[in-house]
Amino acid sequence: MAEALSRGGHEGSVACGDMSLSPIGEAFAVRVQGITKTFGGQRPALRDIRLDVRAGERVALLGASGSGKSTLLRCLCALESADAGSGRIELFGRTLQEGGRVASDVRSLRRGVGIIFQQFNLVGRLPVMSNVLTGLAAEAPLWRSLTGRFALEDRARALDALESIGLGPQAFQRASTLSGGQQQRAAIARVLVQGARLLLADEPVASLDPESTRRVMDLLESLNQRFGMTLVISLHHVGLARRYCDRVIALRDGGLVFDGPTSALTPAFLQGLYGTAAEELIADEPDAAEAPSRALAGLPQPQAA
Repeated sequence: MAEALSRGGHEGSVACGDMSLSPIGEAFAVRVQGITKTFGGQRPALRDIRLDVRAGERVALLGASGSGKSTLLRCLCALESADAGSGRIELFGRTLQEGGRVASDVRSLRRGVGIIFQQFNLVGRLPVMSNVLTGLAAEAPLWRSLTGRFALEDRARALDALESIGLGPQAFQRASTLSGGQQQRAAIARVLVQGARLLLADEPVASLDPESTRRVMDLLESLNQRFGMTLVISLHHVGLARRYCDRVIALRDGGLVFDGPTSALTPAFLQGLYGTAAEELIADEPDAAEAPSRALAGLPQPQAA
């Protein structure tokens, strides 16, 4: 699947050669200072969240349903604005939103942020290639984005990205013909073409079978290890957080209740944090004995957290 991505040869260098994926001097990819978010006068979905994510980190967002994970990710890319007068969010040293007001240059900031969701967000009737090319919409002239007439260079870049994640043969198929795992990998190819330096992933494997889950998570890990892409991944299973991330940020009822190494996520610790809700995070956990296949990605073993 990710052989091309892992090699230092043509496919990897061409697919990502024009992309500013690696950190460029800023120590922090994300800084959140006192963010609160309330919907319709209800109890806050987020309560005074304060956290920093260093460039190049792999961070898992963990929490039961309704804990605030998705809302936090949407605030980190300004799909949601925080409450008026509430805190500040910075991406790579630039203000994304402050006091509930989104920065005027938000479109420029979003160019460096890739977002993938559980639902894949592909247009099923369009070819996979066309879906991947939408990653260039922010930088392409408006008429090209509207008509889909991207330059040959852009198409080559998208094809290289698809080949690097093992979807080259499916480039001209309708997206609806792909399996769930393949559709999520196509969404990741879109992020590669975009040139994102920060990837926000909201439950990216929640609807996938175990094998597709492993492939997608291996691919995300390879983006971090090879290109230094910062990952913030919302996960519903503790086993995946321990296996693929060095750090976990745990949310409960909109508040940050733990920020530390994933090695601390023992059943007893989770029971203390979440009580009976901890069963939701541990139940149906992927078999820990099934080690992820690094041979596919050709990557070095990750260091322990």
